[in-house]
Amino acid sequence: VAKNASVNPKFRKSLVELIEEAGAKGGLPKSKGNLLYYVAGKYPTNALVHRPALLAFIQDERIKSNNQLDGAFDYLKKVGTEPISEAALKEAAGVGVVITPEQISAAVADLLKANEARLKEERYSLNTNIFLGQLTRTLKWADGAAVKAELDKQVEALLGPKTEEDLKPVEKKKVKPAKPEAAAKPDAAKAADAKPAEPAAPEDPYAFLPKPADNNQVQTTVTFSDGRVMRIANSPAKLAEHLKVTGGKVVTRFPPEPNGYLHIGHAKAMFVDFGMAEQYGGNCYLRYDDTNPEAEKLEYIEHIQDIVAWMGWKPWKITYSSDYFQQLYEFAVQMIKSGHAFVDHQTKEEIEEYREKRMPSPWRDRPVEESLKLFEDMRRGLVDEGKATLRMKMDHKNENYNMFDLIAYRIKFVEHPHAGDKWCIYPSYDYTHCIVDALENITHSLCTLEFESRRASYYWLLDVLDTYKPLVWEYSRLNITNTVMSKRKLNKLVMGHFVNGWDDPRLLTLAGLRRRGVTPAAINNFCREIGITRNENVIPMHKLEHHVRSDLDATSPRTLAVLRPLKLVITNLAEDHFQEVDAKVFPGRSEESYKVPFTRVVYIEATDFKEKDEKDFYGLAPGKSVMLRYAYPVSYKGHKTDAAGNVTEVAVEADLAPTGKPPKGVLNWVAQPKPGQEPLRFEARIYDYLFRSEDPNAVDDWLADINQASLEKLSGCVAVPLLAAAKPGDKFQFERLGYFCVDTDSKPGSLVFNRTVTLKESFPKQAAPKK
Repeated sequence: VAKNASVNPKFRKSLVELIEEAGAKGGLPKSKGNLLYYVAGKYPTNALVHRPALLAFIQDERIKSNNQLDGAFDYLKKVGTEPISEAALKEAAGVGVVITPEQISAAVADLLKANEARLKEERYSLNTNIFLGQLTRTLKWADGAAVKAELDKQVEALLGPKTEEDLKPVEKKKVKPAKPEAAAKPDAAKAADAKPAEPAAPEDPYAFLPKPADNNQVQTTVTFSDGRVMRIANSPAKLAEHLKVTGGKVVTRFPPEPNGYLHIGHAKAMFVDFGMAEQYGGNCYLRYDDTNPEAEKLEYIEHIQDIVAWMGWKPWKITYSSDYFQQLYEFAVQMIKSGHAFVDHQTKEEIEEYREKRMPSPWRDRPVEESLKLFEDMRRGLVDEGKATLRMKMDHKNENYNMFDLIAYRIKFVEHPHAGDKWCIYPSYDYTHCIVDALENITHSLCTLEFESRRASYYWLLDVLDTYKPLVWEYSRLNITNTVMSKRKLNKLVMGHFVNGWDDPRLLTLAGLRRRGVTPAAINNFCREIGITRNENVIPMHKLEHHVRSDLDATSPRTLAVLRPLKLVITNLAEDHFQEVDAKVFPGRSEESYKVPFTRVVYIEATDFKEKDEKDFYGLAPGKSVMLRYAYPVSYKGHKTDAAGNVTEVAVEADLAPTGKPPKGVLNWVAQPKPGQEPLRFEARIYDYLFRSEDPNAVDDWLADINQASLEKLSGCVAVPLLAAAKPGDKFQFERLGYFCVDTDSKPGSLVFNRTVTLKESFPKQAAPKK
């Protein structure tokens, strides 16, 4: 047992602390040792202050079983850090309750009588542990060993000693699957009554997180450099007050900083925050974390609101951290008065130096009244920018840098885009974020793993202010191959003109994905598939493309277009020949169709013709026939080339009354809409991965890793007349070519289409990172 206990560092530490706390370093009876071991693994962390009292119950043998401990744990979990009632603890743990042998015998007899027929039929092959579980629930405080002994005794009395037949190993019966009944054609009445199978409900990705009513557990343990330990948990009173305000609902928040454009990593955060609230019928705030007036712009605020709506999420309320500036200021004054904050004059460089050396600021112990006066001067604009900050008095020697007397307020003579010119002191993110979470009664404060080290400062501050404490949980940030998503690098790409703005379709900004033609449903389905875990990994781009392809396949109408047109002349049609053929909007799914002109001159893909046929080539070549999709088979008759040897025109003959087996090759095509009139022209933009390496962040010169062939513009593409009415954002499947979306650069008579994704998954070879 000791060997197993030593494997898990967290459990080992808890067990050693418990042994010392119980005064058992010199050893103790095995029965008590087992109980201590059980306490080490199961004791509710929000009630650690009461653990010595429970250990006393074990030492004087008022508690003798794990069942009693479980009862005590349930009581202590509810009490938390509040005072305990010894009488209530005794009652919860069954202290003094005596279950006599006669009671045990009677309970066993009643249970066996109810199951006598089954016992006699199955005899000793029946697993009697199922009865033991029922007896344990009935005789909650009975000695488990005594119950087991009585059960075994009465079973043997009922069945007699084991026979040779009883001692034979039980053979497992192989159950053959039932043969399916012969399919019968349902009659009309049965068919009318038949109901489609209900789709399986998607798994709950948030099920592992505690419910709001359970938020009185220890959220984190803050260990100080002097050996003190602060175990943070909500008191029953604070939790009850919070639940009264929220009605027990889940309350989350999506808190972007309005200092840039959102990317697909923010889509994951939205899925986590809005998605959890939606899953449980709760509420989610859209909160702008606008504590830095120099970086925030109205442009970004409007963009964020637009993207959140586009992604399909509806905020319960839209708030700003700056809405709470007055309350944050009052909390700061409270902290100075309680000795938990001081006005400091160290420069940024001095703070960093002192942090490295674990040295306190020279002003750390200045008088409270002095700090209060200076902070008021800061608020009134009487102190120059950079000459003073308000710092929290945390633990300057702590191993966690986020406990090193963090800055709470700094001076900035800058007008705030939301709060206006009322303030010239602005709170820091570390000071603001947790307090606003508490003020908004957030139940689950969910963020990415880089914030994990901030847990200590988050809870330290809320504990000092004696507020409600949300549950904090961190998950891995989203990383995808062949791209970058840090704001710094995205900013470099945009400002350095390596891409064409924040909505360049090669970027995984949400504006770029929308422009490319990616749907919110595809992005949310992708986020659901990758899950909400703490595992740091890089997701292959093709996983995102799979969901994009699946969604567009279900929703995009089909149409005909040609990207690299080659002229095809059907020689057996008259110059003025004109007819229309029916093409399917969703082939194989519905009968909906649209009209496509068919004339003497049509265009096919240049890659669908070869001057010499090849194996596994299904296009047109000398001696071959192909099918023009929705129209007729055509057979090669000849072709023309220019001076450079490039094929410029192919002559074919159409089989207008086909009777035999159709050709294997089926081509997309576009005809002249009327004899002699050229078809609708458009520009197509074909996108590839922006970076050649899977992980450009691992490349020394990441900008040199940009794929220069990530954008190919094709002019002179042709399409059927139907597409002339297409508007920016409209999505189509160009048959055989991929999924395309009308770009915002389109103008009347000058359409631009972005290829969103290919029809089939492709796995390009990756370039080795350049070192």
